[in-house]
Amino acid sequence: PGVPPKKAGAAVAAESSTGTWTTVWTDGLTSLDRYKGRCYHIEPVAGEETQFIAYVAYPLHLFEEGSVTNMFTSIVGNVFGFKALRALRLEDLRIPPAYSKTFQGPPRGIQVERDKLNKYGRPLLGCTIKPKLGLSAKNYGRAVYECLRG
Repeated sequence: PGVPPKKAGAAVAAESSTGTWTTVWTDGLTSLDRYKGRCYHIEPVAGEETQFIAYVAYPLHLFEEGSVTNMFTSIVGNVFGFKALRALRLEDLRIPPAYSKTFQGPPRGIQVERDKLNKYGRPLLGCTIKPKLGLSAKNYGRAVYECLRG
């Protein structure tokens, strides 16, 4: 609320990469520039005077190779609780081929998984049932059934 777009974009880039958008004493202990995300372009959302699209780029060495979890945690971790902004959402994510090549895929390969399940020609889906605790076996089964039904 009330944060200029350029400052907001820079703050989101910093918060989602080096972890802070303000100066802290530990900044001098590392080369932050090597790891900082950078907001390189901002454009207004058509018809919305208080909404903007910020384009942020991250250096590849910020992320652990082959770790989808590390990459997503860095990019969309606690930045969505960032109080300086009224709202924030991720609309697009582009992963450079050099980084994509570090992902090895399933440890045994998708064909092995399909053979084990005897399921071909369709997506394989999974879900986590919530709450984790407290459901009777019947209700847990019902939740699993509904999840798999889509």
